[in-house]
Amino acid sequence: MLLLTACGGGGDKPKTNDKIAGADTGNKTSASPTASATRSTGRPKIELPSDLTLTFEGAKTGDSTKDAVLADSAERMRAVDAAITGTDPKGEAIEYYNTGKALEAALTWVKQFKDAGSTLTGEARYYHRTVTLSGKTSATLTFCADESKGYAKDKKTSKINKTPVTKNSYVLYNTRLDKSPEGVWQTSQIISARGAAQCQP
Repeated sequence: MLLLTACGGGGDKPKTNDKIAGADTGNKTSASPTASATRSTGRPKIELPSDLTLTFEGAKTGDSTKDAVLADSAERMRAVDAAITGTDPKGEAIEYYNTGKALEAALTWVKQFKDAGSTLTGEARYYHRTVTLSGKTSATLTFCADESKGYAKDKKTSKINKTPVTKNSYVLYNTRLDKSPEGVWQTSQIISARGAAQCQP
């Protein structure tokens, strides 16, 4: 399986027979596969190819700070996929929504896809997103990703490599986000674990 957006914090290397990783979570709010809304000026506009859809559930918690964390985390995942699929070749959004170790990991992950001549296609769903605030500028966010309908695609031949759905099609993410001076919740650390019991359907 392809650690699609899961990537960025270490994990599996992209393989041609892998599936996509990553999905959103929150109130079953689907993000557009072509463009994401910017909540304030200066935020990069993230576009994804029409054959790649990310869905983030549980976007609204009733707490404006937690909602902002969820929104920026979702944009972070979209940013990584945009760089992988070529809609953001310079990775500008990655640098906007990542910092520290998470930034290094995300850039490494994108490079692995490039070196393998692979891109992403299909669907990824993120769910069970839980935010815990630590002060005014730090938060932890855990969430699950359903990669069962996401796949790697060869850039040259456009061949889609589908693999059977297993428990490893579901990934648990544990992330840390820090609020930048500009008010952006940047992911600074990300760890993923495949086959986690709490993410199984």
